[in-house]
Order: sequence, then structure tokens, then C-alpha cells
Amino acid sequence: MMVLTRIDFIVSVCLFGIGLYAMVMEPNLIKKLIGLNIMETSVYLFFIAMGDVRLGPSTEQWAIAPFAQNIDAAASGKVAMVNPIPSALILTAIVVSVSVTAVALSIAIKLYQHYGTLDLRKMATLKG
Repeated sequence: MMVLTRIDFIVSVCLFGIGLYAMVMEPNLIKKLIGLNIMETSVYLFFIAMGDVRLGPSTEQWAIAPFAQNIDAAASGKVAMVNPIPSALILTAIVVSVSVTAVALSIAIKLYQHYGTLDLRKMATLKG
């Protein structure tokens, strides 16, 4: 039953493994980019899960935002609260990953125009 309390970490690791498999094993450049995005999403999930701080005897309930609860109860450690800093960092990371994906897709378009394929194994054998 302890495993089900941290299912977010398990899902994050599974998503990272799927993305890593796509990055390593797939020869198609677009599939590699999709794998990269899956890996990034798993890291976002991991950081958001780390921001869920469960304190005191109320560890079975979902954590809530710290500003929406009684300050005295939060200070005594009797409520579960969410750390807002990982959420703010993830917003910045999402913007960066969208930019990286856009640049990578534009490079993929240029590679396809030049080589006529997105298969990296075929690109390595072609003279360009």
C-alpha cells in the first residue's frame, strides 16, 4: 500500500524510461524528439511531485496551496501543503522546452530537405 501513496514517482520513472528508450533505440529523428519531450514531461512531473510536502498526521489527504489554509495550522505541521517554488520553476522549463522543440523541428525540416530522409542511419551513410 505504501507504493500507491507515491504513484506519481512511479509514473515519472516509467515515463522517463519510455522517453529514454525512444531517444536511444529509434532511428527516426521525429520519434527521438517525441522521446525527448516525454522525458522532459517526466522531469516536470517529478519536480511537481517533490513540491507536495506532507507534514504531520494529515498525510493521507491531498496537499493544498499554503496561502489557502490557516497559518497557525501550517506552522504547527498539521496540514499538508504544496511548495510553490517547483511549480514556478516548471513554468520556466516548459517555455524552454517548447523553444528547444521548435528549433529541433526546424533543424529536422532542413535535414529532410537536404537528405530526403529523417532516418539517422541512412543519413550517416549518405554523402552530403
